[in-house]
Amino acid sequence: MGWIYVLFAAIIEVVWVLGLRFSESLIHWGGTIIAIILSFYFIIKACEELPSGTVYAVFTGSGAAAIVCIDIIFFKATFSFYQLFFIMLIIVGVIGIKLTSDEKDSEKEHVTGAE
Repeated sequence: MGWIYVLFAAIIEVVWVLGLRFSESLIHWGGTIIAIILSFYFIIKACEELPSGTVYAVFTGSGAAAIVCIDIIFFKATFSFYQLFFIMLIIVGVIGIKLTSDEKDSEKEHVTGAE
């Protein structure tokens, strides 16, 4: 379930970053603030089940990659193959972290309180 929380947090991060860019009214700013709070709520929930360093790395990496892709696709930002290369490195890193993190050890620590 921890990885689901990270996924939700990363998706909502994209929403609030776009909210920061495009909010013009009090209602828009309110929605952006709610998205920020939800994003960090999901990060906190993920950290209860997964190592916080792993959660933070995946959250920031996937969010940054998603924002760059959205900028390029929807907002016609400049694109270079260097950007594509580095986005691919982020994705490979996120997959690598997911594959090498040991959820069972973190669940044992959480239940027993051992560090």
